[in-house]
Amino acid sequence: MMEIIIDEEFRCLLPALDEETFRLLEENILEHGCRDPLVLWNGILIDGYNRYMICSEHDIPFNTVSKEFDSREEVLIWIITNQVSRRNLTPIQLSHFRGLHYNANKKLRGRIKQSAQKSEIGQNVLFSGPTANRLAEQYRVTDRTIRRDAKLAEAITSIGEASHEAKRKILTGEIAIDRNKLEALSTASNEEIKAVAAEIEEGTYKRRAPRTPLPDSIIPEIRQLNEVIKGFASNFNSMFQQLNKGGTVDIKSVIRSFIIQLEDLYRNI
Repeated sequence: MMEIIIDEEFRCLLPALDEETFRLLEENILEHGCRDPLVLWNGILIDGYNRYMICSEHDIPFNTVSKEFDSREEVLIWIITNQVSRRNLTPIQLSHFRGLHYNANKKLRGRIKQSAQKSEIGQNVLFSGPTANRLAEQYRVTDRTIRRDAKLAEAITSIGEASHEAKRKILTGEIAIDRNKLEALSTASNEEIKAVAAEIEEGTYKRRAPRTPLPDSIIPEIRQLNEVIKGFASNFNSMFQQLNKGGTVDIKSVIRSFIIQLEDLYRNI
């Protein structure tokens, strides 16, 4: 049996079948052999992972076909398009694939721009128009959805680097994690990513917003806002105490003072 190279990045794009579907495929291959060839790129498996597992375990011969691509990004795009076209994907899986497609396409487009003098006409045809718009039309969603999917895919990729099991649980729906929070995790710190991945893997994850560090530029304004609010709270308490004692206060003046301070802070941000 020929040696097949398994690339982990590509393998993760070839979802494992559920137990019943895998059993039926195995029974079919044991009875009829492996009818469909495995697809390779430079000896790397890019389609047919489940068939390869079954054939390897039972020493069943298989055929292969090779495809030519100029880069890993092109292979990724081919795998994604192939999977989306023939699988019943869950919403989170479909968003993940769309986001990966967008990110791979952006990398490929950037590389082609750097060598624009080569086959310029063909490149312009392939990459005419913004990436998000083209993929939005292809997948029949909005360009905003494609950009959100890109963030989601980045977060899932980062989680997968910390824990393959956590990534699997997200994509299979075994763990419920809000997609807004997943998108937010695309800009979270490595420590936050690792913490979330560990909790998902251990089964202790609870929905919460990721801790996103505040930009240094707005920290002084946040502190000033905190002081303004504390000052208003103090004035309000004093005002409330005077009212309890039968006194009178100018509520409008207190509120106006607070509004003026907020407006000053707003103009300075």
